[in-house]
Amino acid sequence: MILVTGGLGFIGSHTVRALLDLGEDCVVVQRSTRELPAVLAGERVEVEQADVADRDALLAIGDRHDITGIVHLAGSHPWPPVPDAPVESMRQALGGLLNVVQAAQNWGVRRLGVASTIGVYFGAENDGPLREDAPLSMSASASIPTYKKVGELLGGFLADTTGIDIVDYRISGTWGPLGHPDPFFAAPALIHAAARGTAPDLSNLVGPAFAEDGLDLNYVKDTGRAIALLQLAEKLNHRTYNVGSGRATTNAQLIAAIKKTVPGAQVDLPTGGEGDASHLVLDISRLQEDTGYEAAYDTERAVADYIAWLRAGNSS
Repeated sequence: MILVTGGLGFIGSHTVRALLDLGEDCVVVQRSTRELPAVLAGERVEVEQADVADRDALLAIGDRHDITGIVHLAGSHPWPPVPDAPVESMRQALGGLLNVVQAAQNWGVRRLGVASTIGVYFGAENDGPLREDAPLSMSASASIPTYKKVGELLGGFLADTTGIDIVDYRISGTWGPLGHPDPFFAAPALIHAAARGTAPDLSNLVGPAFAEDGLDLNYVKDTGRAIALLQLAEKLNHRTYNVGSGRATTNAQLIAAIKKTVPGAQVDLPTGGEGDASHLVLDISRLQEDTGYEAAYDTERAVADYIAWLRAGNSS
């Protein structure tokens, strides 16, 4: 049985869906009570309400379930940052990670996967697809990549000292059903606007959006399946894996795909971006070689699927 922390959240629920499709039983750990999301409706999923920062509550789950693997997606970074309590928010995030590693050790699990981010590459040389062995900058301008770099270093040390197979997932920009407005890319806002027939609300973005802006964007169903394959692979040859599409998707490409599904969509963006210089793209060779992963959704299929999901009455 695979335990997924944050298993009823955005990426978590799709990861659970993929694990179920691959024949695994799952128990999800969620801090707050909520109904099973639509992608898991009707499935037999064990739900445990607990905060990963509460070590005793987390460890007690192992008394009720035979846990063979862990995917840690919940509370995996201090976001949004807490300006009035930065030390405490970081303490909670790191404490949760350490508790999950403790649980993995106590339960003798086969593999512990931990969510990281494409953001760890910010500041790295960007002259092509980014490989996992690329030198990383020692600094970061935001809380998420800062924490993820610390978490990866800590995880590597703990893997060496405990013997646990700890694997980091450097997840690219992910969008799709059950998602939320993202501060770093415009895709969710553009899709929601097309589905509603309104102009996109880009107020949540950290900066202006341009047609030329691009990023390695991965549809969440593909992200969840990639994580599931990494968790279940009989052998992994590395500790760190990029999880993405392996290509840049620009806003212009996304808008063109949207207009094939919704011809009258008012989702155009101005030109004036930095173009190719701003595109972060992940090399996913490791993922493909060690799991056989191939993306199921190109941009057009992903856009059509997400718009159909929203038009079916789903709010996110």
